[in-house]
Amino acid sequence: MTVRIGVIGTGMIGQDHIRRLTHVLAGGEVVAVTDTDAARAKEVAGNLKAAKACGTGQEVIDDPNVDAVLVTSWGPSHEEYVTAAIKAGKFVFCEKPLATTEQACLNILEAEVAHGKRLVQVGFMRRYDHAYRALKRTIESGEIGAPLMMTSGHRNPSVPGHYTSDMAIVDTAVHDIDIARWLLDDEISETLVIKPRQNARGGELHDPLMTILRMRGGALVNIETSVNIEYGYDIRGEIVGETGVATIAESNAVVVKTKGMFSGRVPEDWRERFIRAYDVELQEWLDATSKGTVQGPSTWDGYAATVATDAGLVALKSGAWAPVTMRDKPSLYA
Repeated sequence: MTVRIGVIGTGMIGQDHIRRLTHVLAGGEVVAVTDTDAARAKEVAGNLKAAKACGTGQEVIDDPNVDAVLVTSWGPSHEEYVTAAIKAGKFVFCEKPLATTEQACLNILEAEVAHGKRLVQVGFMRRYDHAYRALKRTIESGEIGAPLMMTSGHRNPSVPGHYTSDMAIVDTAVHDIDIARWLLDDEISETLVIKPRQNARGGELHDPLMTILRMRGGALVNIETSVNIEYGYDIRGEIVGETGVATIAESNAVVVKTKGMFSGRVPEDWRERFIRAYDVELQEWLDATSKGTVQGPSTWDGYAATVATDAGLVALKSGAWAPVTMRDKPSLYA
């Protein structure tokens, strides 16, 4: 079965997903697109074999030729489109964030619970990265004992001038927050954000930031967010267990030793580091959708991440621990 997909949002990430759905992955076909920039949507549709440009996201969702919806539009629009897709009974892949406020996430969650079946997958692509999956398997095997501490690092060479300290938590550390919940299979109880000495390359930006998560089970997670560190895009991860340590390895196939030094390449940006994870993520979504199921990060995961980043923003401003308070988990997401 070929899954006919409607794409809402044809910006950078939307076009990248359209590229992989069209030229890299199997089992999907983009048949409709839309964007607030109508000319761009028309241009993207014109480069596809059998796609049309629609005037609105609702028009894409209502199209009887669309089996599933890919939402890659501006974050504040996600609630509208994801909720509409649920009401239409269509599977939807929503790039993170699920929504930009706790209430918007709850509205989506309540719509899906009322529908009675999972339809939504959220785009937390690190769960599909081979290194993180190997780390998850190591934890689950019991080889290093119960996890006690986790260190997670997210380093960017630079960020645009409009990037803010809030974005360091909401747009950047959110990936570390989700991966910590997934690896440790636990929820966050409270968070603290510490401001180290500022990197002069970041201007007025509070960079780097150190975010600490206390998990309900007692484990501590230390998240480093450095977004002006110049040398490359470097993702770090380590779990300290009762009997051992598991660390994400460098992404190089080889280490070169010459002239008294050893070296390896650091990825240039997120696309280079996680391109394969995005491929696996979308392929698994296509495979599940064709069978009428959803297996990836859920609406609950999207809601939990937004509540945690909201608490992180409170902690950033207060300098004190901020509680992470969530509603009871519906049985749909058990």
